[in-house]
Amino acid sequence: MHRRHRPWERAICLVDMNAFFASIEQLDFPELRGRPIGVTNGKRGSCVITCSYEARRLGIKTGMRLKEAQRIAPGFVQCPARPERYAAVSSSIMAALGDITPDIEIFSVDEAFLDVTHCQRLWGHPTLIARKVKQSVYESSGLLCSVGMSGDKTTSKYAAKQNKPNGMTIIPPDEAAEALSEAPVTDICGIARGMGDYLAARGVITCGQMGQLPISVLGQRWGNIGRRMWLACQGRDPSTIITHVDPPKSCGRGKVVPPETKDRETLEIYLLHMCEKVAAWMRQYNLQTTVLSVGVRAVGGWVGAKYRLLPSQDGHTFMTYCQRMLDEEWQGEGIWQVQVTAVKLVSKQDQGELFGWQEPPRAKANHVMDDINHRYGEFALCPAKMLNRSTMPNVISPSWKPSGHRENIL
Repeated sequence: MHRRHRPWERAICLVDMNAFFASIEQLDFPELRGRPIGVTNGKRGSCVITCSYEARRLGIKTGMRLKEAQRIAPGFVQCPARPERYAAVSSSIMAALGDITPDIEIFSVDEAFLDVTHCQRLWGHPTLIARKVKQSVYESSGLLCSVGMSGDKTTSKYAAKQNKPNGMTIIPPDEAAEALSEAPVTDICGIARGMGDYLAARGVITCGQMGQLPISVLGQRWGNIGRRMWLACQGRDPSTIITHVDPPKSCGRGKVVPPETKDRETLEIYLLHMCEKVAAWMRQYNLQTTVLSVGVRAVGGWVGAKYRLLPSQDGHTFMTYCQRMLDEEWQGEGIWQVQVTAVKLVSKQDQGELFGWQEPPRAKANHVMDDINHRYGEFALCPAKMLNRSTMPNVISPSWKPSGHRENIL
């Protein structure tokens, strides 16, 4: 059989959506197509979360201040983020990819790794599979994507970045080392500035130079991660597709408050909002906690405390500890952000009674509130004090997955 048509010993595909949030806005609103647009966190958002390729060509970048983007491109259009819509589109895409192979790792809301090694007899050569992946994404969402195909995760992710947008880059496993040789090591997923500086100090700037450094050097400094990066730079990343995701061990919610807030009532409203979000999520998955962390961020850093409590999934109970934290830890300094985290999550069924402890009377009220909010939208029914809560919209969790405990819109 010709070399080009032989099955690969290992075939990994990386699907990378093109300007995902902005592309959905242009898909849903045809009048935005071909225009420089940027997605912000609500109408009041001051930073560009992501932007269309038309905006990128004008020099607008993720993280840029909105006013700067509008200065660079007078025709720039601000689009308030719609995280629920983005999550729904992502779920459709991931379901379609799951029809190609069950060996899928959802890397983020707009990226996924597919191990198609065992699908080659069904779908054909990896090049054909890459085309099928692009077609499946388009048919399930109406969006274009970029695809990288190689013999390991790192090289496939590198490949997917080479011809964006709407690219397809195939790097056969036996050509991976050569393809990566001139790439800066900092282009490799997993090598951040710290490791990059460490390698540069030892004469390793490009991936091709990595082999000059003994693997033991990175192993002694970073352990298994260092050894993996040494191999990854040479097209030999040994890491496998992670299809199983463990349930989270904690649940936290935070929000930025108006700069240098010193008004206690305002802080209490923000903290109550976060308490109710944490509690509602825990009740959704029948979880509870015995340790609560409460914090507020001032100019000098975080101020807060951890508290032990009886097993709870009640926002009102959590709020009593927030008030205690403000009483005992906060000195009236200006606050920029609040955070409430249930640190140790346990299944409610697994938590035995403690000296005859019973479910609090508020439990029934919480269940009714959850039923109403599930039907009519988040916090359609809520404590009266929350009527003055922040209008900033939710965001997609970095650990978002299309189902289960991590289907989080924060």
